[in-house]
Amino acid sequence: MKLIQVLMSLFVVMFMAAGSAWSDETVNINTATVKQLQKVTGIGKKTAVKIVAYREEHGAFGSVADLKKVKGIGKKTLGKAKDQLSVDDNKKEDGHSKGGMGY
Repeated sequence: MKLIQVLMSLFVVMFMAAGSAWSDETVNINTATVKQLQKVTGIGKKTAVKIVAYREEHGAFGSVADLKKVKGIGKKTLGKAKDQLSVDDNKKEDGHSKGGMGY
């Protein structure tokens, strides 16, 4: 019985992790809070604070790649996070709509 509970718990954890990885939702770097940015792979609290501070000082980001202008964000961090980020609430970085039939 104990083994079944452990296995079920592992299944739930794996399902939750996979769900966020497969999600089509992106975090808009021009509107996201520190807490929202922290949900993105590779972005911790310190980096999220730097992103928000940079945005408040310099204005909206033109593209996700502009995050490289923020101190501490390089190719490695951007590579992990780019598919989870956007600069527009309705579009992914590739310009395609996040939902609908794509017509």
